[in-house]
Amino acid sequence: MKSSWVVVRFLAVFLVFFSLIASMTVQGFTGTYGINYGRIADNIPSPDEVATLLRAAKIKNVRIYDADHSVLKAFSGTGLELVVGLPNGSLKNMSSSEDHAMSWVKENVQSFLPETQIRGIAVGNEVFGGGDSELWAALGGAVKNIYSAINKLHLADVVQITTAHSQAVFANSYPPSSCIFKDSFVQYMKPLLEFFAQIDSPFCLNAYPFLDYTYDPENIDINYALFQPTQGIYDPKTELHYDNMLDAQIDAAYAALADAGFKNMEVIVTETGWASNGDDSEAAATVDNARTYNYNLRKRLAKKKGTPFRPKRVVKGYVFAIFNENLKPGATSERNFGLFKPDGSIAYDIGFHGLVSSAADTSHLSLKDIRARGWLGSNILVSAFSAVALLLFLRIMNE
Repeated sequence: MKSSWVVVRFLAVFLVFFSLIASMTVQGFTGTYGINYGRIADNIPSPDEVATLLRAAKIKNVRIYDADHSVLKAFSGTGLELVVGLPNGSLKNMSSSEDHAMSWVKENVQSFLPETQIRGIAVGNEVFGGGDSELWAALGGAVKNIYSAINKLHLADVVQITTAHSQAVFANSYPPSSCIFKDSFVQYMKPLLEFFAQIDSPFCLNAYPFLDYTYDPENIDINYALFQPTQGIYDPKTELHYDNMLDAQIDAAYAALADAGFKNMEVIVTETGWASNGDDSEAAATVDNARTYNYNLRKRLAKKKGTPFRPKRVVKGYVFAIFNENLKPGATSERNFGLFKPDGSIAYDIGFHGLVSSAADTSHLSLKDIRARGWLGSNILVSAFSAVALLLFLRIMNE
């Protein structure tokens, strides 16, 4: 009887330790600084070169807007962690059919795991920011069907389900504490947030101080938008002071979530950046301002601190974007958010290094090195926990 009890206790300890290992590896966003990899261009480097560039820059978290197989193959074994996108054009199809959702997940996610570290699926992008009410209605169903597929494939502890919102979903966002969701979106937003709360997914926000400043340059201090020294703003309701606009935008989202009954939901910035060139009406779109914003953004995220309203919630953000995208429609600024030029060199200096001529000679070695370190690191971790578990077992046996 005693030996049986000892075995039971040992197994319990063993399971606890390996549960800890699992919990350490299951995160949709493992750092604080990520980057968006947009590809609406005909002059940017290949996915393999992009993977090399990102490893050299030590940017681990990457978000793409589809599930292009050439990208997923290129990122295999690199250690880069991806959030893939389900495009808006697929939402109605995924919402109407669980089978379609299962097929999509099998083809675009499961078949690439674990070599390609897909950590999340962004179901649609800025759906409520557009004028298609049919898409608004389809978003919730698509999210649930994609999650159902992930869950049935036993990937729910590996891949996180989200969707990104623009600031168009908010009303009365100044000061931050006054922010609420627009009435026109509430009937769709509320059940979506309820589901995300159930599966512990964050609220993803595309936040651009550049756009707010461009729309109202007379009433917004550009230094406030650029993280530069400024008087900032004061929120009389919360008695909080804001010295930069991005923090205020994030806290506005937190206020809207609290008003809707979701005060414990995390906010993650899935897009933010500053254009380096623009139309005549976009005077703030300059190289100097883009450099200032993105340099200060890196510093802000590296501090690993929260916002005035949620000081214990470390801010995480994906900068937009790796490259200028020369085929994007719209204003000139839309094609000029890149940190890197089409040849892989830096657009301006914020501390990154671009691709060099010898990169092709070293990329294979770098890839092997990363794979070796990844294997070695995981095995050291398992060995360490196993050793501790063994010591506990011996201690139990001696009792």
